[in-house]
Order: sequence, then C-alpha cells, then structure tokens
Amino acid sequence: MRLLVFQHLSSEHPGIFRSHFARDGVEWDAVELDEGGVIPPLEGYDALWVMGGAMDVWDVDAFPWLVEEKRAIRRWVRELERPFLGICLGHQLLADALGGTCGPQHPPEVGVFDVGLTSAGREDPLFAGLEERFAVLQWHSVRVAQPPAGASVLAASPSCGVQAMRAAPRAWGMQYHVEAENAAVQEWGGIPAYRAALERTNGAGAMERLQADIAAHADGFERNAAILYRNFMQLAGR
Repeated sequence: MRLLVFQHLSSEHPGIFRSHFARDGVEWDAVELDEGGVIPPLEGYDALWVMGGAMDVWDVDAFPWLVEEKRAIRRWVRELERPFLGICLGHQLLADALGGTCGPQHPPEVGVFDVGLTSAGREDPLFAGLEERFAVLQWHSVRVAQPPAGASVLAASPSCGVQAMRAAPRAWGMQYHVEAENAAVQEWGGIPAYRAALERTNGAGAMERLQADIAAHADGFERNAAILYRNFMQLAGR
C-alpha cells in the first residue's frame, strides 16, 4: 500500500492514523502544498488522503496551488477511480472538485459535537461498526452546501447537513476531524485564524475547555478512528 497525503498546514497531518500506518507497514508520502510541495505522478499510489487547512476552497488567488490540487483530486476520483478520503478542507475540496458547492457555516462548529448517520451512512461499508450517533471534533466555518451530483450524504448534524458523504464509488469525505490528536489540537490553538475562530465562537478560555472535552472523549475518538481506518483499508484492497 502506497498512500499519498495532501497537507495544507504542517500540523494538519494524518494524526492518530500515523500509528496505524506504522503498524501495518503503509508507506505514505506527504505533499505540503502550502510550502510549495509538488504533486507527484498519481499513478504510483494506491490511495489519496486530503487533510484540513486554514484556507477555503475559493481562496485560489491567495493560494493558486488549490487549482492544481482540485484538478488532481478530480483526476484521481473520476479517471483513476482509486480510494480517496478527505477530512475537513479535504472534504470540501472533494465536493468542489466534482462540481458541488461550499459556503459559510452558520454558526461555525468548533468543539465536540454529535453527528448522526443517515440511512445511507448506516449502509455504507466505510462506517460499518460505528454507532448511529457519535461524538466528533469539529473546527470549521465552511460547509459543503451542495454535494456533487450523485453523491450520498452519510452523516449530518442539526447545523451542518453534510457531515460526511460518498461522492463517488471509492471517494469519501468527512467534515469532522476523525484524525485529531490532543497534541495536534494544541498546535491548532496557536494558529491565529484558528484561535480567533475558537474564541469568537466559544468565548475566552475556549481552548482549555476544548482540551478537556477532547480528553473526555479520547477513548471514543480512538475507537472510531480505528474502525474507520480498518474499513477504509479493506475497501482499498489492503
């Protein structure tokens, strides 16, 4: 298994999944696009993961490499038809690249919230073994407003109707941070745009409260991440 990872911030990495990669001998290459990383030939990889970031899908003037990234995602999913997983910004980029739309999330979701599987989500093999309702870490002010044509919505919450989707037979996206570790979240709190969103939404002292909430849900987060990882690798033909 050779895994390609698109990153948009050094602290927005595969997080908890890195220990699974090491255990299973999964070779993975990270392309740090925000630092000028060049997308390699896609044919040499078995799966593509696209992580989160502080930019938005429409910020192509400030981050022109987003254009090439969307082109690569579209080719990966539609032409190569290989397994894809998008998280947060990666979820939004998947939608945008395939003809869906994204827009502001009102109110922003920053913190630990419950999401629920839809009827399609309960039947999707990526979510096999998960409870119908479970807690997740959210940190986003943009949402998928309209999924791509033919996509299935797999999970939703009261304020965000597309928490997870299957946009193609082997392409999934999740708005929430299934990969998050407490140490990485501490790094996010040091990013001015992230901290501002957190405190604007949840008030002073929000970072400390969020850390405590994450610690309280750590076992469930780890369990759900392990289930999703196992299911993805099986679907990817590992």
